[in-house]
Amino acid sequence: MEIVKIDTAAKTVNKTEDYVAEEKPIHIFINKRHYATIMCTPKDLKELAVGHLLTEGVLKAIEEIEKITFKEDACRINLKPSVNLETRLKFAGLFSRIIPSACGGPYQPQVLKTLKKVSSKTPVKAETIQSCVNSLNRLAETFRKTGGVHAAAIYKADGTLLVFAEDVGRHNAVDKTIGKCALEKANFSECFLTLSGRLTADIVLKAARVGIPIVASIAAALVSGIEIAKKANLTLIGFVRGRRMNVYNAPERVLLS
Repeated sequence: MEIVKIDTAAKTVNKTEDYVAEEKPIHIFINKRHYATIMCTPKDLKELAVGHLLTEGVLKAIEEIEKITFKEDACRINLKPSVNLETRLKFAGLFSRIIPSACGGPYQPQVLKTLKKVSSKTPVKAETIQSCVNSLNRLAETFRKTGGVHAAAIYKADGTLLVFAEDVGRHNAVDKTIGKCALEKANFSECFLTLSGRLTADIVLKAARVGIPIVASIAAALVSGIEIAKKANLTLIGFVRGRRMNVYNAPERVLLS
């Protein structure tokens, strides 16, 4: 779009074309019931919907989905008759809602009572984690163009890239990568998640719910995120920059080679 760039050093004002990150709503319906409207980057929408339902605890596995259809800005997901949707929504504490790109679902402390521990003992070399987090900048084409999105990626323990996604919302970026992996039938217990955003409770909870053992970010961890990591026995790593990183929980999965 056309913008005006002002340079106070050169004392210039110029009209020019520049990239701007796009944000649009996707309306998710489950069995004809409106579940949520998510403001997001309009890409990888099927993966976003599937990943979001998995990481919010509404779905236990993608095999519970009977059919997914898209029409304009609406995603309609039909679950198999064996799934009791009302019980799932009541248990998750979720109702029809609007989710802005600036934040995710509200953190509900009661989830700690039912959160299962991540059993995976998959180790990853520290250098591999550093290399993969640092590679987010190389992969993040939309961020380089606009500076207005977050990036997330899931790797195998040996550093092989499985999936990558960008979105105006950091929660959406994580949901997209998890949705992509789920649709490809990847084994989450043998993977680790990297992202560009803060490690808050709701972000860490998404990984814990699908059994990802390691989460690493270039950004900081919050106390709420560390609390979830400790409860779930998840390895949480922040400030992965250059050759350094901060490990907040379960450092035994990180190997020094």
